[in-house]
Amino acid sequence: EVQFVESGGGLVQAGGSLRLSCAASGFTFNDDAIGWFRQAPGKEREAVSLIDSSDGDTYYADSVKGRFTISSDNAQNTVYLQMTSLKPEDTAKYYCARLLGYYKGSYTGFDYWGQGTQVTVSS
Repeated sequence: EVQFVESGGGLVQAGGSLRLSCAASGFTFNDDAIGWFRQAPGKEREAVSLIDSSDGDTYYADSVKGRFTISSDNAQNTVYLQMTSLKPEDTAKYYCARLLGYYKGSYTGFDYWGQGTQVTVSS
């Protein structure tokens, strides 16, 4: 059974940092692309950052470029999202998902999601 478990969320002041983890089980993502998404109440889900585990290709939303860093530890089947200089507008529930048809920042869909981890940034 494929599962994703996100962790590392919490409450932080603006300007602070958090590192989110997305631990996968049930498959080995040597050739998979994994994405971090977020959704705030009343807002649409947003792709935050994506990574192709096969070649390390990455994508970042404009709103997080220069502040967030995605990385993949294939040996641990874990993808990380290092978030720095956090802003109140980063407040959301963050999810990871396995992407389908990923190529250079685009994808055709996703098949497995985690339950998410809440990030709250206070001003």
